Amino acid sequence: MRKKELDHGWMMRQNGTGEFLPAVVPGSVYTDLMANGKMEDPYYRDNEYQALEVISHDYEYRVDFTAEAEIREEDEVLLRFDGIDTLADIWLNEVYLGKTNNMHRIWEFSVKSLLKEENTLRAVLYSPTDFIARSYEEEPIIGCVDAMKGLPRLRKGHSMFGWDWGPRIPDAGIWRKVSLLGVHKGRLESVSVTQTHDDGKVLLGFQPEILKCCEGGEKRAGAGDGFSCHITVTDPKGKQQNTRLEEDISEKGEMEIKEPCLWWPNGYGEQPLYTVCVQLWKDGELLDVWERRIGLRTMGVSRRKDEFGEEFAHEVNGIRIFAMGADYIPEDNLLPRVNGERTRRLLEACRDAHFNVIRVWGGGYYPDDFFYDICDELGLVVWQDFMFACCVYDLTEEFDRNIRAEFADNIRRIRHHASLGLWCGNNEMEYFLEMDEKGWCLKPSQKSDYFKMFEYIIPQVLKELDPNTFYWPASPSSGGGFDAPNDENRGDVHYWDVWHGGKPFTEYRKFFFRYLSEFGFQSFPSLQTVETFTRPEERNIFSYVMEKHQRNSSANGKIMSYMEQTFLYPSRFDTILYASQLLQAEAMRCGVEHFRRNRGRCMGTVIWQLNDCWPAASWSSIDYYGRWKALHYYAKRFFAPVLLSCEEEGMLTQDPNVNAQPFEVRRSIRLNVANETMQTQRGMVIWSLRDPSAAIIREESVRIEAGPLSSLWLDKVELPEAGLFENYVSFRLEADGEILSSGSVLFCAPKYFAFRDPCLQVRAEGEELVVTADAYARSVEIHNAADDMLLEDNYFDMDAGTRRVKIREGKPEGLTIRSVYDIR
Repeated sequence: MRKKELDHGWMMRQNGTGEFLPAVVPGSVYTDLMANGKMEDPYYRDNEYQALEVISHDYEYRVDFTAEAEIREEDEVLLRFDGIDTLADIWLNEVYLGKTNNMHRIWEFSVKSLLKEENTLRAVLYSPTDFIARSYEEEPIIGCVDAMKGLPRLRKGHSMFGWDWGPRIPDAGIWRKVSLLGVHKGRLESVSVTQTHDDGKVLLGFQPEILKCCEGGEKRAGAGDGFSCHITVTDPKGKQQNTRLEEDISEKGEMEIKEPCLWWPNGYGEQPLYTVCVQLWKDGELLDVWERRIGLRTMGVSRRKDEFGEEFAHEVNGIRIFAMGADYIPEDNLLPRVNGERTRRLLEACRDAHFNVIRVWGGGYYPDDFFYDICDELGLVVWQDFMFACCVYDLTEEFDRNIRAEFADNIRRIRHHASLGLWCGNNEMEYFLEMDEKGWCLKPSQKSDYFKMFEYIIPQVLKELDPNTFYWPASPSSGGGFDAPNDENRGDVHYWDVWHGGKPFTEYRKFFFRYLSEFGFQSFPSLQTVETFTRPEERNIFSYVMEKHQRNSSANGKIMSYMEQTFLYPSRFDTILYASQLLQAEAMRCGVEHFRRNRGRCMGTVIWQLNDCWPAASWSSIDYYGRWKALHYYAKRFFAPVLLSCEEEGMLTQDPNVNAQPFEVRRSIRLNVANETMQTQRGMVIWSLRDPSAAIIREESVRIEAGPLSSLWLDKVELPEAGLFENYVSFRLEADGEILSSGSVLFCAPKYFAFRDPCLQVRAEGEELVVTADAYARSVEIHNAADDMLLEDNYFDMDAGTRRVKIREGKPEGLTIRSVYDIR
């Protein structure tokens, strides 16, 4: 098959105007206008309004190109759009080819009869905001309250129209590659690769999907059409095995892999990848090649009944893993800014923080191929939502055809990846409809359409194209059918009483969810990120511009409410930003540590959310510019393969019904070792009761042996001598002279604790930072002037003394250091 990419020479203009501007494809309207000086950065201040005005118009893209004789003379020639966003009419040499109306699909048009040596391709992209406004006026439909009305009518990334963490910047454009495909006799549409694992071997099955050229276009090939396939599998060491699938290509080809190198999630083993190459032949001619990397593994979800209800756990190669990860949203509202290098950096930050799961949230788009390639390499199991979130849909015949094509395109594209852990129908719609059907469904058919889409159509398509990957109808769900979709004892749960409900962080300890696929807490980004979208006079969290970059309407008040309960009042803007990040990190630490202590009953904690799509306040652990917030450093510790954590009791609370006599409450600790490795862990747990200067009042140690994939509770220790405001407990787990895990706990809110000035100092020595403290220092933060330094650890607690921290990236210039003592 011949391929010619149409990737240069593009021009664009507002439709109907005379001025054509240079354009980039793949690209978008916004990025092209900015590159030509016709539009300001939509993320600066409140330029979002200008961006909305820009996209209220239609835009024309055009390119003149040469089609060489070799490609024109093939049996069939296709014009292929790997992605076009979203509503467009397409013309080739002024002949109308058709329309597009789904950014999640691949669009192909037969153009052999229209091609000349010199050609002109035109695409007119229509305003998505005008379309959804008109459709909503004609017939209202319910979608996310934080987004623009009418969005369920358009198969476009929902969050591009706004969300409670994202702007209303619904770009348009030819966002993936455009190419000409010259097909000779036939081509490989895809190849289905299945695995059957047995003792010491894996049987690979190969089912090529072949399209043959015929009069009027292409048809699916079958037995007797004369095609054959040559299949080569190359193992991670470069050794090859070959097999052939002759004549009757409707039959499945097979190959036995002996002594297979198994693929494991991050933290459980290695990620060896095999290369599969399938060549399509006919009449002695090589027609097409399909080449992908796969990992040999079994992957599923265990739903075994137990004494608590029903388990929900990823099961890989027969091992039930504890899911540790976060929810991935689109990396940018301007999709051309997303690239492999940027995505790799983000996902490597996940691996470095011991993530083993990434959930691709259903309100964005299906990521690029490189996203899944990187997840394969890093051992990140992908929970893949289909692109439906927080909306209802009308299942017309046209919508049915449209989404079925969308499903097929993306299932074929993604199904071979080692990292693909499960498909999920939608985000939160079963939960919302079960709670408030009349509030969401404006007509009864919309509930029945829900059943058809998520409990019939998607399973039907998956049964044909990817029957071996687990399917889950919604998140959260207990298995479908509107059967208690947020049940604590079954399936996956979204839990928001901490944050939206205003509950204290310790509220997590009242629950033993089987798998949390969403829970989170907001924070502000760092000062250097805030400076990118504000003027100096706007750097107050309640300023107009700061509130424009805070899309959860009550969030600033929530942050300040939790801050009032936790810290002394911060007197500086930068201190508020720092304190907000500590609140977020402590909230997630409290939850994750509790659920890891209850491994077996709970088998997953996926934090909302990993990343940002623009610079803003949000639930992210890594901000828009890739800066790690305190939460991501905390996650590196609380997702560590071996975790020592503490469940303290007797803590002072503001609840008037609890601890009415706080000074008479007995304080205690109970330590736990969570071992998420495949090996037994042996070591020494050492804990100390200390005063604010870090002087030891009482210290004990105990030798531990924690079995593989286990949670080990140590005996509860009463601390009658512990003062409410003047004592804390530090603890650590040591093995072979190395500290595997450590931390500290207070028995009161930090605002009440009698901190002493730790007189923190930091200096650089080669590739390390040396930190010294004269007293107990909590949540020690180290920055350089550019705020581009990545450290081995940050936002950590330390007793008085010296600590060395490795510099991973950035120059230690203009160093600053602070701790909770400085929140005042």
